[in-house]
Amino acid sequence: MIFVAILLLIAGFVALVKGADVFVDGAAALAGKFGIPQLVIGLTIVAMGTSLPEAAVSITAGIKGNAGITVGNIVGSNILNILIILGVTALITNVAIQKTTFKYEIPYMLLITAVLLVMGMTGNEITFIEGVILWILFIAYLLYLYFLAKKGNDSGDEQSVKLYPVWKCLLFIVLGGVCVVIGSQLVVNGATTIARACGMSERFIGLTIVSIGTSLPELVTSIVAARKNEVDMALGNAIGSNIFNILMVLGIASAISPISIITENIIDLCVLIVFTICAWIFAGTKKKIGRAEGLCMVALYAAYAVYIIVR
Repeated sequence: MIFVAILLLIAGFVALVKGADVFVDGAAALAGKFGIPQLVIGLTIVAMGTSLPEAAVSITAGIKGNAGITVGNIVGSNILNILIILGVTALITNVAIQKTTFKYEIPYMLLITAVLLVMGMTGNEITFIEGVILWILFIAYLLYLYFLAKKGNDSGDEQSVKLYPVWKCLLFIVLGGVCVVIGSQLVVNGATTIARACGMSERFIGLTIVSIGTSLPELVTSIVAARKNEVDMALGNAIGSNIFNILMVLGIASAISPISIITENIIDLCVLIVFTICAWIFAGTKKKIGRAEGLCMVALYAAYAVYIIVR
């Protein structure tokens, strides 16, 4: 059994790395083909594609009537996106922060997190009406991206990426996304089997392996993007995934079944807001997130991981 689990783990990592490689190539080529800024591609196609594991877990939980696990899954993934994805990317290369990111995207991410916190504190659940509100905020976000993409087209900036036919770009994005999602599932299943065989508790597995596993697509895709000098795409991936998780995934899940908010969820949302403010401050100091800030963000996540294990 352990031997099979190890094989699953290896196969999963191979699928993750190769899938992310193809996914980033397709997304970057699509951006270059239409003159769309890499940041916009990261905020949309890449962010939504790599958020599929979180979406699948949360929506399935809603269908099965287990919507209580939804918020924990989303908030935990968003904290990891902010600290680990941005932190690790910054350790690989300096993450330059564009004006739109500092002035609009990060503040919007803070705003919707605060809205979610208020929804949770007022009624201890996210109702159907509140889910509709989240969807309205998501539509507003898509309109913003439309104007951002239009501005990018008008500027006519050239991008130094391989240009493929549109059909090939879309094929790369779909195949890469499928490989990334399948790879993440293989890694989670393999690691969980090994952890259980080693006597680790179910709670420890849920708080570490599974939560990190559903964020592996974002992490691997961002690392690959950073190594290919597509830093804007890596940054957009992290921010876009967080916005997508809160607005679209919770919007759909709450439409299926009201989502319960427990005390631990409120605490985690407060922690997410604090960590997002920290990232915002780091981004504003030198208009970039450097290696020192990246190391600090990874250290903050390590401290948070210790907290969720011992609490």
